[in-house]
Amino acid sequence: MKKLFDLSSYWPLPPLRFRPRLLTTLRQGYTKQQAMTDTVSGITVGLIALPLALALGVASIPPGSTTPFPAPAIGIFTAIIGGFIVSLLGGSRVQISGPTAAFVIIVSQIVRTHGYDGLLLATIMAGMILVVLGLSGLGTIIKFIPYPVTSGFTTGIAISLMVGQADQFFGLSGTTPPPGEFTAKLPWLITHLPGLNFPTLLIALASALFILFWPKFRGKLHAERIPGAIIAMIGSAVLVALLAWDKTLGVATVGSQFGPAAIPHGLPPFVWPQISLERIRELIGPATTIALLGAIESLMSAVVADGLINDRHDSNTELVAQGLANITCPFFCGLPVTGAIARTSANVKAGGRTPVAGLVHALTLLLIVLFFSRYAQYVPMAAIAAVLVVVAFRMGEWHELTRLRKMPRSDSVVLLTTCALTVIFDLVIAVEVGMVLAAILFIKRIAETTEITEVTARDELETHEQIAHGKDIPPGVVVYRIFGPFFFGAAEKMEDALLRTGLLPKILILRMQLVPAMDATALNALESIVERMQATGGTVILSGPHRQPLDMMVKAGFIERLGRPNIRAHFDDALARAREIIEIGQASAHPTDQTQ
Repeated sequence: MKKLFDLSSYWPLPPLRFRPRLLTTLRQGYTKQQAMTDTVSGITVGLIALPLALALGVASIPPGSTTPFPAPAIGIFTAIIGGFIVSLLGGSRVQISGPTAAFVIIVSQIVRTHGYDGLLLATIMAGMILVVLGLSGLGTIIKFIPYPVTSGFTTGIAISLMVGQADQFFGLSGTTPPPGEFTAKLPWLITHLPGLNFPTLLIALASALFILFWPKFRGKLHAERIPGAIIAMIGSAVLVALLAWDKTLGVATVGSQFGPAAIPHGLPPFVWPQISLERIRELIGPATTIALLGAIESLMSAVVADGLINDRHDSNTELVAQGLANITCPFFCGLPVTGAIARTSANVKAGGRTPVAGLVHALTLLLIVLFFSRYAQYVPMAAIAAVLVVVAFRMGEWHELTRLRKMPRSDSVVLLTTCALTVIFDLVIAVEVGMVLAAILFIKRIAETTEITEVTARDELETHEQIAHGKDIPPGVVVYRIFGPFFFGAAEKMEDALLRTGLLPKILILRMQLVPAMDATALNALESIVERMQATGGTVILSGPHRQPLDMMVKAGFIERLGRPNIRAHFDDALARAREIIEIGQASAHPTDQTQ
């Protein structure tokens, strides 16, 4: 299939690509049987997404926040609009997108700090960042984020989400609403714990246990396609409505907290967030975090889906679609959108193999909202909290915490630091510090693996042309081998190695055939060495540099300062050049008597 558009002739980055998998799927032939399978899968995933979207909408908007649309409906319409756009334009065959638990903490913090209007603008900005990443072909850079960072903030989000739902799970209430910060909420929970509502706790525990153990029994009941979360919500709603626990025992419901019209029958209103340069400056950090988190979640989900259906997604097209969804949803009171691993896996297990299943999933949610939304008011808040607690329990990388001692110490430090900062402060700080810390420790690790050692005539670790064993190294010539990437973390080793020699030699041969790459700091260290050698009348010879270091030296003008004859392909040539320099020096020191 040809590219929908190709601007590679004047685009400075990798070629622009935007190829929605829906188009390629339909062009390859779409059978009636596959359409039926996708329809059934889409309906199944729609039922799974309904309680999750409802719960995530409630959890993402702090109590007391002013919104143009009820919080439960915000989560559901985000799943409808965002899920439809990503399935229509995305780069994965089976990706299901919508609001996810990973965004709850950062979204709540943005709403508390900048208001709901600030969240809308930050989400639009994040969508634009994702589109730029996708169109520029930079979607693959997300894969280079260290695993300890993603594992750390994922576990931190899970812990924060569990603590954030504790008041609803236990039915706690007080004269002041629970604070959003983790360090402030823990004392609040401990103080108000004696006033817990036992019927609420009973509903929450029963719902959570049912969701956890439902997969073990649904096969025996021939109910594989019915999600446990929706049964728990419906069952608890029926119980509360029949026994009037919301009126007699104080069990909080969606209706009592958000009003009878918690999920309106109509579509959400069109809103235009307040935009100014000052607000953009304030929100650029949160927007970048939303974009980064959305890209990581979406591409991780797409990779998981690839493994399930033996396919390969287009990461750049997927990021463009996710970006467009995040740009669109805020204009209809939506939350940030990303790929959902659990819903995507459920789609595959239900038989979905094309983006049509994702479109059906969005339409299923829309029909449920239009015809059954009035019953949502009876859903207990405890059941919603139970759904979120189970989601948090399943998303946490708990197994990584159990094997911290087996990890490299640097990875353990990054994971624990990122997790702790996510819980105590926020995801923005955690990702920034985690990435910087991971980069510093990576540099340290690279520097430790790079070796700079002196080469003698006893050296036997090279090929025939490079080997030093048995070859005559003239007096006054010192040879050093650089082994590994020559980055700024290892540049100091080069200078330390020279200091150990005492006086500078007349000729220094640096063997670089084992250096795959170098950076500007290492080049600066080489320039400093060459200047010091030349100032004392000495010479530096480079032996066997690879293309990347050589190209960098050429562009920096280093070759001219060093002298082109002093760049040699291998060690034999470098020794020959050293002898040539020595002979020239001897000839100039003892000129031949022409009179003889």
